[in-house]
Amino acid sequence: MKDIMTAQPETRDSKGASVISNVIDVLRCFSIEEPLQGVTEIAVQVGLHKSTVSRILATLENENIVERDPLSRRFRLGLGIITLAGPLLADLDVRKVAHPVLQELSRQTGETSALVLWNETESISVEQVVSRSNVKHTSPLGTSYGTALSASVQVFLALEEEDRVRQLLGSGTIQHPSPNREGLDAYLTRLGDVRSHGYAVNFGETSVEEVGIAVPVHDHRGDVAAAVLISAPRFRVDRDQLEVLVSACVLAAKDITRRLGGRPPVDAGLP
Repeated sequence: MKDIMTAQPETRDSKGASVISNVIDVLRCFSIEEPLQGVTEIAVQVGLHKSTVSRILATLENENIVERDPLSRRFRLGLGIITLAGPLLADLDVRKVAHPVLQELSRQTGETSALVLWNETESISVEQVVSRSNVKHTSPLGTSYGTALSASVQVFLALEEEDRVRQLLGSGTIQHPSPNREGLDAYLTRLGDVRSHGYAVNFGETSVEEVGIAVPVHDHRGDVAAAVLISAPRFRVDRDQLEVLVSACVLAAKDITRRLGGRPPVDAGLP
């Protein structure tokens, strides 16, 4: 009798956990690529009977977690999902989200990794994982970068309007080695390359001893929230190693973007 009595709550708990798992599996069927899903499609993906999926969707619809598309009558995520995620999104700290990724990036590359933010005229280091190598490049938290050739500055300026970039460089707010018209035109072309490639490189241009690589991070709204930066001694970085570092930085920025609920741009590829 004791064994039976003990088993009963475990059976109920197991059943409850199974129901919750089924609901989560159904919700995971909705994606950016496939925002609309029918009952049959979901049933095939999660391996449940259509009647079970239909009941789950009906409950979720009552709570505004999913809604029906008026044209196709298929389901999509509803605004109720934002209510559930709201507290998390409001309390989300990009530094906290980025730190474990920066740790892995530094471990993988052997170089210093950092997270930088943009204050409209300069980039500012707000998080850093220092290289374990004896020779390394580091900077105190709060260090700002205000030169046009800095990798992180390139990343942020690449997203500004052309007139805004010309104003910042022309006024000297952001320093550029060739602030004349030809120099600015060439720099704008360079920023176009940064946009299309999805990353920026400073190969000893602001300091002959340092190489910098920066990649933008996007938040759940699709806006650029920060940038990942790798700093390395130039003597350790040949052209082949540069590609390795760029690839690692791109992947790290994509990882942080996903952790923020965002989606990397389709053109943010690897070199």
